[in-house]
Amino acid sequence: MAGTGALGALAGCLSGLSSDDTTATEPDNESDVDEEGNPLTDYEYTEPPQIVDLAEQGHKSTLRTVSARHQLVSDEATGGPVELPEVWAWQADDLAPSVPGPIYRMQEGETFELTFENDHGRPHTVHVHAVGKSWKDDGAPVSTRTKVYPGESKTYVLEGDVPGTHFYHCHYQTHNHLDMGMYGIIRVDPEGYEAPDREYFLTLREWDSRLHEQTAGGDAEYDVGDRQPNFYTVNGRSAPTTFHPELGSPLLMSEGETVRIHVVNAGYETHAFHTHGHRFTVVEEEGSPIPEAARYEQDVVPIAPAERLTLEFEADADPGLYPVHCHKVDHVTTDGRYPGGMATAIVYEEAMDTEEFAEVMDDAGYEG
Repeated sequence: MAGTGALGALAGCLSGLSSDDTTATEPDNESDVDEEGNPLTDYEYTEPPQIVDLAEQGHKSTLRTVSARHQLVSDEATGGPVELPEVWAWQADDLAPSVPGPIYRMQEGETFELTFENDHGRPHTVHVHAVGKSWKDDGAPVSTRTKVYPGESKTYVLEGDVPGTHFYHCHYQTHNHLDMGMYGIIRVDPEGYEAPDREYFLTLREWDSRLHEQTAGGDAEYDVGDRQPNFYTVNGRSAPTTFHPELGSPLLMSEGETVRIHVVNAGYETHAFHTHGHRFTVVEEEGSPIPEAARYEQDVVPIAPAERLTLEFEADADPGLYPVHCHKVDHVTTDGRYPGGMATAIVYEEAMDTEEFAEVMDDAGYEG
């Protein structure tokens, strides 16, 4: 639960992301409207991703693809609104469409039946990293020669045989469909899994807004060979909306607690995940536990495309607000505006009655 645009007013731990550059440009939203100033689309907006406990619904789920609008920065936040006029969001069962898609959670040894019903108007597939499946359920049409056409459905049978945090996405015309928002997380908890005091899922991604404007019928021209990201997100949002406790992804904790963060890179660029005030240990990578002898404390770790890391640390710092961000600093921008982009924060409950926290919440557009 914390925000950024007020970072310039914060002392100490948040000053590393502050900016005194009063000439910074505002994000350009004019390309999201037509010549008469009307929005390019009238789709419903996405909502934040939800965790689906598969055991609670008989290890079955129905997944769909929905065209939607997606706000990177909300209307009420500083610098907002900033949005993509069209994304292709995953919708699970009766949940709202979201980018990223729902977080599916299961236990090691369980079997999951995922039925994809395609009424989107384009062929799609579902490909899941690491977990066991038959060849025909791999979701890669280049080798299976199988895709789900509009009006069709397919049930993928997935085995929870590889514990860890895994990545799923559409694998048809992947260079565009993944970029349009068709990605999410499947978590397989190992047998005897002991939950920490606090646990979070963070998905990192960069976006070239021209693809979304072109898809929505705007006059932008996009070529994947000339991909130039101008937006960067954590769980589909850019700072300061990332700090909004309902729309964003603040890492709330209390002094002395154990914190576990599952980080997935759903983009095409490597990111440098960095925490202020805390040193973490990488305990899992792509579902493989890191041996105790190979673990060490660090405060920045690179995460490559499709890579998944699980990090742990103790909430042992001076209780306050601490940034968490990509240390490729241009990734902490929103269409060139700094601070923004791929940043959120560690927030101690003990600091939530401070003036600084109130300013950060105001900047994030939260009035709770």
